[in-house]
Amino acid sequence: MTLFRTGGVFVTALLCALALAGPASAHHSIQAQFDIHKTVSISGTVSKIEFINPHSYLTVNVKGADGKVQKWAFEMGGVGSLRKAGMSRADRGGLKPGDEVTVTALPARDDSNSGLLQELKIGDGRVYRFSADPNGN
Repeated sequence: MTLFRTGGVFVTALLCALALAGPASAHHSIQAQFDIHKTVSISGTVSKIEFINPHSYLTVNVKGADGKVQKWAFEMGGVGSLRKAGMSRADRGGLKPGDEVTVTALPARDDSNSGLLQELKIGDGRVYRFSADPNGN
């Protein structure tokens, strides 16, 4: 009978450890995904803005020199950090698809059209600043 109790405790402990390991390993460091020593600045039109946790996203359509449109995706902080920068969830900072914006971001290390948003300038003159230290704080 003792063998079954010990085995049950072990299995329960193992399942709890596995359940907790998933969320812990899912969080990434900024330095691992983005180049903190460079910035990229692009101008284009808002395609989509998503205010969600743990990270919000901004998608921008950028017209290249050849006239073709490229999609750029920018990761932002969570809803709380956006609110701290002056953007509310209710009005999404006044952003809507079609708005002209200029984005300054840390570029993705994989050379994809993506980055971590640092500053957002909207066509009406408003500027939102988002910054994070290399640890994401």
